[in-house]
Amino acid sequence: MNKTEFLERITELEKLIRIEHKLHQDQMAAILGISKKTLVESEKGRRLLGWTEAVALVSIFSDSTVLQNAFGGELSDLIRALAFEEFEVHHPQTMGGHVWWTDVEETQGLRIQRNIISGHYRLLDAQDARLISSFSLEEILDYLKHQQ
Repeated sequence: MNKTEFLERITELEKLIRIEHKLHQDQMAAILGISKKTLVESEKGRRLLGWTEAVALVSIFSDSTVLQNAFGGELSDLIRALAFEEFEVHHPQTMGGHVWWTDVEETQGLRIQRNIISGHYRLLDAQDARLISSFSLEEILDYLKHQQ
C-alpha cells in the first residue's frame, strides 16, 4: 500500500465513518475542517481526500470499527509507515502485536511482523519498541543487516 492507495481507501470509507458516528455532512465537514462542498465531492468519489484530511479523519475517528476492520486495527502505525517511507525514525514501544500482526522472522532478539490487513511490516526490539515500519520487507531486512 502506498499513500495514493491509502487515500483512495480512506476516501471510500469516509461516508461510512460519518454514518457510523451518526453525523450529518455539515457536522463531519466542520469536524474535519473542510467545506461541506469538499466533503460531498469526496463522498461522491469526485475527489480524493488529501493527506492532511485523511490523517485528520483517521486520528479523530480512531475508534471507528469501519476503519479498524478495513486496515487491521489501530491505524497510527500505518500512518507512520506511510509518512516516514523516506525517513529513518525511532518509534516508541508497542504492545507486541497480538491481534493484527503475524511474526515473519525472529533474529537476535528482534522480531519482524507483518500486519494481516494492510500488509506493512515493522521491526520490534526485545521490549517491543518499533525500530522501523515499511511496506518493503527488503527495507526491513536491510535495516536489520546494517544494525549488526
